[in-house]
Amino acid sequence: MIVAGFGFRSGATLAALQDALHKAGGAEGVTHLATLATKAQGLEALGRSLDLPVVAIGAELLRGVPTPTRSDRVAALFGTGSIAEAAALAAAGPGARLRGPRAVSADGTATAAIAEGLG
Repeated sequence: MIVAGFGFRSGATLAALQDALHKAGGAEGVTHLATLATKAQGLEALGRSLDLPVVAIGAELLRGVPTPTRSDRVAALFGTGSIAEAAALAAAGPGARLRGPRAVSADGTATAAIAEGLG
């Protein structure tokens, strides 16, 4: 399983999500998209455009997931350094690894990271 995880502001556009994904390495080979359960609806348009399912991850599953990048705001709210990285890792399953750190859209409203699962 290869998962693109996303963190984004409520006003993030489809173009911003696409840009973040492109900068993170692109959609080739990605099998799922993932984000916080409370934001999953905002990722549905990208899922439809790529014909990929969206995995909604509960905030409790992100708490304590180590990430290479760290936002103090995200850490205070969710107990992890990056929603995009933590969502990708959590959805990809135990032993998953990131292909690289999160990437940020040009307008700064969306981040994406890609994780590869073992299974």
